[in-house]
Amino acid sequence: MLHDKKILVCVTGGIAVYKAVALVSKLSQAGADVKVIMTESAKEFVTPLTFQAMSRNDVFFDTFDEKDSKVIAHIDLADWANLIIVAPATANVLGKVANGIADNMVTTTLLATTAEVWFAPAMNVDMYKNKAVMRNIDALSNDGYRFIEPSEGFLACGYVGKGRLEEPERIVEIVQEHFMPKHLPLKGKKVVITAGPTRERIDPVRYVSNFSSGKMGYSMAKAAAHLGADTVLVSGPVSLEKPSGIKVIDVESAADMFEAVKNEYDDAAIVIKSAAVADYRPSEIHSQKIKKTDGDDSVLKMSRTTDILQTLGEWKKEQILIGFAAETENVLENGKGKLERKNLDYIIVNDVTDPGGGFGSDTNVVTLLSKDGLQQSYESMPKEELANVLLEVIAREEGFDAGNDR
Repeated sequence: MLHDKKILVCVTGGIAVYKAVALVSKLSQAGADVKVIMTESAKEFVTPLTFQAMSRNDVFFDTFDEKDSKVIAHIDLADWANLIIVAPATANVLGKVANGIADNMVTTTLLATTAEVWFAPAMNVDMYKNKAVMRNIDALSNDGYRFIEPSEGFLACGYVGKGRLEEPERIVEIVQEHFMPKHLPLKGKKVVITAGPTRERIDPVRYVSNFSSGKMGYSMAKAAAHLGADTVLVSGPVSLEKPSGIKVIDVESAADMFEAVKNEYDDAAIVIKSAAVADYRPSEIHSQKIKKTDGDDSVLKMSRTTDILQTLGEWKKEQILIGFAAETENVLENGKGKLERKNLDYIIVNDVTDPGGGFGSDTNVVTLLSKDGLQQSYESMPKEELANVLLEVIAREEGFDAGNDR
């Protein structure tokens, strides 16, 4: 969601610097390009090397240490940033910026930037309530600076009260909301997405599954939320971090997934079935581990699982039903057959043998087909970017951009 966003984190000297490390890490994980400026006091708590490792960028702290002779560092950083976050913001830095003082690299950069600047204060509760600090916060607010309010709780000084730096996860959510497009074609619409593999148990230690990583389904869920949808993600067993702001229902088997989707189906506007659901399950689940035996090979008897997509197509009323087809041959032909056979509105077809996509890859190469004859191919691109493109196209095709409440 923060792909290509340039965020400058200014770290000042307080015990909450350790939270700033987590903030930089989480912003980077969300796709942002993050750079860090530290004050000398901040370096007393955490070394620049830590922030360098989390951001994968050089860390700045000396106004006169010009790493690139072609630019003036603090001016270049001031111009580079889409957003600047001061975290933790001490009483000292609030006072300096409120009064136009520029005596270190952080304050000099803040005075030179035209980007939006957010302060995330962190300090002792009585310091935070001090009239001088409140006066400086009011002055900064009147000058157009934004504040991420500190939370209440146990402080490092031993006091309990308001002054804790807001949790990094919440700050990232606020940043994502800030960069969310004003154009929200899926706002108010419930979108249900399935993702990942299913596991069909053989005995307590073995199961039948597939190579699906869930990355495309998770990307579709994030994209739906990004476009304003009330998003429900039904997830098979994956090793991906749960996306924030999205209802996640964890399931294991095909039967579990079918039950979860069935419960969410009636009031859904869009259902995207991107999970790689097992077509077969063991006919018998053994309560004890099956032991090896000498002699003939063992035979595992299998039974068909419920075809979730086929069933949803039969039940469909006003829902827009979107399927995925992971193929290895006759890709478009098989995709078109599945589109018609399962009563889908759209199908997203990909060749899992293509080196630019497939299971486990961070990129994908797909063709979008619709029941109305749309056929649009997309070259290899990151799955999160592709998911946004696909849902934008589908929203436009369905008239959601025009306010159609189908």
